[in-house]
Parts: sequence; C-alpha cells; structure tokens
Amino acid sequence: MKGDQPATGFQGLRVGALESRMATEMERLIIRHGGVPIVVPSMRELPLSENPQALEWGQALLAGQVDMVVLLTGVGFRTLLEVVQTRYSLDAITDALRKTVLVVRGPKPAMVLKELGLHPNIPVPEPNTWNDTLSALDASFPGGLQGMRVTVQEYGVSNPEFLEGLRQRGAEVRPVSVYRWTLPDDPAPLKNLLQEVMDGILPVLLITNAVQVEHIIKVLGEDEKINHFRKALHRMMVASIGQVASERLRHYGFPVDLEPSHPKMGTLVKETAQAVHTILAHKNAPPMRDEPSP
Repeated sequence: MKGDQPATGFQGLRVGALESRMATEMERLIIRHGGVPIVVPSMRELPLSENPQALEWGQALLAGQVDMVVLLTGVGFRTLLEVVQTRYSLDAITDALRKTVLVVRGPKPAMVLKELGLHPNIPVPEPNTWNDTLSALDASFPGGLQGMRVTVQEYGVSNPEFLEGLRQRGAEVRPVSVYRWTLPDDPAPLKNLLQEVMDGILPVLLITNAVQVEHIIKVLGEDEKINHFRKALHRMMVASIGQVASERLRHYGFPVDLEPSHPKMGTLVKETAQAVHTILAHKNAPPMRDEPSP
C-alpha cells in the first residue's frame, strides 16, 4: 500500500456526502480510505448584514433588558457581534454581556467569549444537545427561569423544542437568528444524489450538519418521496457527525448507524470506513428462519 492508505476501508464503495464549505477535504478523506466520493453541496450560507432581529437584540442588551444569553455556535455569535457593532462599540457590548448569564454550548462560542475577556457562567457538557442545555440550566436554576429575559442565538434552523423548554421553565424567550441557510444556487447535484440513494446505487451517506437533513426534506418535498428515501436509508449505512445531526435524522425516522468517537470530519470518515462492511452485511442479511419445533 502507498502512503497512509489503509489496508481496509471502503474498498471502492460509493460514499455520498452533502458537505458544502469543506467539499474538497471531504473528497480527499473518502479517497484516502478507499472510497469513491460523491460530494455535493446541500446548503449555502446567507449572512444577514442588515438583521433587524440582531439590532433589536443589541438595543435591548445595552438597555439592560436581557438577563441571559444562550450561545449555540461560534460562527453565529461572531456574526451577531459584527452586526451589533454597526451601531454600538465592542466595549459597550462586552460590558453589557458581562452583566448577563452566559450559557455556552460547546467550545467554539466559548472561544469567542474568551476573545472578549469573558467566560461562560454555564458551560453545557458534551454532547452539547438542547436537552443537555436544559439540564445544565436546571442544575443552575433549580427553581426555574421565572421572568428571566432569555436570548437564544440561533444557527440556521430554529429549535422549537428547546425554545418551548425554556418557556415551560418560565423564561421570556427571544430567539435571534443571525444567519440562515438556503439551498445551493444549483440544486441539481443534490437531487441526483438523493435519487441515487432511492435507486439503491449509493451504499453510504455521511451527514455533517443538521441543516443538511432539513434540506433533504425540502428537496424531496412529497411524503411519498420522503418515505421512499427513508426505506432506502434502512438498507444502507448512514453516519452522522454528532448528536445534533443525529437528532434531526431520527426526528424524520431516518437511521443513524454510526456516530464517530469525536465529532470531526476526519474521524467520521475513518470510523465509517472501518465499520461499513460489517454494518452493511448486518442490515442486508436475509431474515433468519424460525427453527422447526421439535
């Protein structure tokens, strides 16, 4: 074998992925592990340079009308800061944030806080799901969030279950979406990949973002196609990069056959390649016949 090409791996299987920003890296990883990459863009990020929600939040924050800020992503938080800085100084924003309870899901928004000289009051433990976030809040506020004005910095797709969980605890919830995702300019490659899944041509699908799942549903559209797609997934291997993406897959009744030991793209591809043949053999094994009664 040459270089670091593994002795075992995909062994020529076609591997589908919906990666957009890191498509080239995903292709290289799949090839390195012996697969044939079918990588298509599934989403396009639209920064909201003129975002009234973010500007209204900034005004409320500096007026002392925000008690808690829940930060879900580093990219989203950084974008939120950039939008609000079109009207207010970063020092003023930082001082206002210092007076709030900062709830942070994962290391990336925590890094942005660190750049501001701030630290999370409530860090959410791994795997950083919305349920984990609510549990962390319950531990810190066992009496609930009655009357607290809570901002949730959203990331593309809103999570109504999480928002409702906050409201059930008595919070006044203000979701702030600072960027959104849309379908790629040319959705034809994505449609073709989904058709390959339904035709049984593609044995492996890698999911690296929860929004990808929402866009699959949007492109399929009709319930009949979604059901067809769901049945096809149960005959192939579906690997999800982490708990958030897995939650969206399971929400639609899609299987999750593997989550990597670390939510990184390289680990996802490597561990999928190691497990794929065992998983496919198990999922496509003929049903066992009942033993005759003695």
